[in-house]
Parts: sequence; C-alpha cells; structure tokens
Amino acid sequence: MTEVLKTVLSYFLSEECIETYLVFHDFTDGTCFKSLLSKCLGYAIIAGSILVKIPQVLKLIKNKSGEGINLISVLLDLTAITSHMSYNYVKGYPFSAWGDNTFLALQTAAIGALVLFYGGSKGLSLIFCILYTLAVYVLNCGLTPINVLLVAQAFNIPILLLGKLSQAWTNYKNSSTGQLSAATVFLLFAGSLARIFTSAQETGDSMIIATFCASTFANGVIASQMIYYWNKPGKSKKVNIGKTSTKPISAPKKGKSKKID
Repeated sequence: MTEVLKTVLSYFLSEECIETYLVFHDFTDGTCFKSLLSKCLGYAIIAGSILVKIPQVLKLIKNKSGEGINLISVLLDLTAITSHMSYNYVKGYPFSAWGDNTFLALQTAAIGALVLFYGGSKGLSLIFCILYTLAVYVLNCGLTPINVLLVAQAFNIPILLLGKLSQAWTNYKNSSTGQLSAATVFLLFAGSLARIFTSAQETGDSMIIATFCASTFANGVIASQMIYYWNKPGKSKKVNIGKTSTKPISAPKKGKSKKID
C-alpha cells in the first residue's frame, strides 16, 4: 500500500517531500506544501483546459457564424500558445507546468479554422489546418534550434498582448462581445492567473512568468468587457434605401382664397 501511495505521490511531490510526509510525518513543511499546491493547480488547469474553449467552438458551430471574432487575434493567440508549448516541451519542464497549452492550441486552431470556414473560405480553412500541423511538427521534433525557440518565447509577450487587445478593440468598436463565449473568457482569465504561481514554483523561468502576467492582464481586459457589455445591445448597422426623408409630413398652409364674382 505504501509503495502504491509513493507512486501516486511521485506525480505531485519530489522524493524529499514524499519522505517528509510519509517518513517524518511533517505536514507543516512550507516548501513541500507549495510544491503540492502548485502540482494540484497545474493538473487542475490541464483538466480544465481540455474543455475551456469548447463552449466557444460549439457557439461558432451552432450559429454558423464567426461574427465578432477577430481572426488576427485568434492567429496571434495561436502563435503565442504554440511557441510557449514548444519552448516548454524542448526545455523539458514538467508537463503539469505547460500541458494545458497542448489542449488550448488544438482548440484555438479549431476556432481559427471555423472562423475561416464560416467566413466563406473553406479551402483556406483546410490549408490553415495542414500548415499548422506542419509547423507544430517542425517546432517540437528537434528541427528547430533551442535558441530560435527562446527568441520566439521572448516575442510571446508583444504577440499575446497584440492578439488579445485587438479582440478587445473589436469588442469596443462593436459595443458587443459578439460570438465570444463567457465561459471561455472567464476560464482563460482564471487559468492564466493561476499559471503565474505554478510557473514560478515549477520552472522559475522569468520569461514564462512575465508571459503569464501579460496574459492575465489581457484576459482580464476582455473579461471586464464581457461583464460591461453583458446586457447591452451591439451597434446596429443603418440601411438607407434611397433618400427617404425622415421629416414629418405637414399639412399644406392655408393661403388666401380669391373671391370669384
């Protein structure tokens, strides 16, 4: 039974912490507690990420429309997620520290493909899927030098901010969040906030921590817009047919009538 417990705990704790808990029964160790909390949060985020953008995908399919979804924002977001995933994978960081990016990448790619598909570019949607698959292979199979991935990770912050804030700008112009899913927006905000702690605890990589700080800020902006525009109607487009006057029709003025003798 003890061996089984050790095997399970090995996914959450180091050998030293397992010994601290099981041998010395010291459950007040601060370092081990933070490590355990970080791992639990990490796996919880990964579990949540499996479905985090599914509401958005389903909303697009249900409405057969990508209205309000900024394609540039989606592509920039996908670039940042894929770059981050590849960097962590090649660096050998624990899966609990970045595994959610795998599922986020798949779902974000699906959103991009659907926006293209429902926008009337079915062929372009297929080409996009093929090119993205090739890009992931090149980045993760040893064909890309680690220095290139490091530079890409450095560019993640401006790419991420540009992508998220361009969506925020679209929301502002439309006075609406369009087809954005509230569940997806709030889950992304909560996940990026929690990732600041888990990244600091499990990787200590300042570049990754800064990336999640930027992500939390940008996701927070969109989450705030989601609340602000919740029950507000979006801007409607005015359609003018000809030059129709909107002035009320007034009765003709009574002129002086001439007497007929």
